[in-house]
Amino acid sequence: MGINKYKPHILVLPEDDANRQILNGFLLNPALNRSAIQILPCVGGWKKVVDTFKDVHIYEMQKYPQRNILLIIDFNDQEAMRLNHIRKQIPNQLISRVFVLGAVSGPERLKASLRRSFEDIGKSLSQDCADDTRVAWGHDLLKHNESELDRMIQFVRPFLFNQSITG
Repeated sequence: MGINKYKPHILVLPEDDANRQILNGFLLNPALNRSAIQILPCVGGWKKVVDTFKDVHIYEMQKYPQRNILLIIDFNDQEAMRLNHIRKQIPNQLISRVFVLGAVSGPERLKASLRRSFEDIGKSLSQDCADDTRVAWGHDLLKHNESELDRMIQFVRPFLFNQSITG
């Protein structure tokens, strides 16, 4: 079952396969409303994430006001520069529905630090989102996402997670 474009939903645009594997783990959470999230194909680089967002998704988001998008990028220790560049590409009327998250360095360093598979990392991140906790998200390579994560969770949690399962 796919997403309904006319109900609240989120598209997730991952930069690369490592991020896609983390997202696959995220999707395994039983409290997740699978009909409200769609993982898009990897595009191969943070600049391609931005280009794809601009070339395809801005128009689609204007057409479907219930659509949200999460851009997953590797910050490669250039968080301020990349975030600033990305935010300049987002039209003002869409800013509240566009989110940007990623590891400070990249998912490979996160995987090595945690000594866990990408899928297991995704499961932990999803559980944090469902429970509104920051156990996994509190890792040194992820904690920089805190304000963006808080903004996103507040907005998407009501339709993305089944509250009867999560509490």
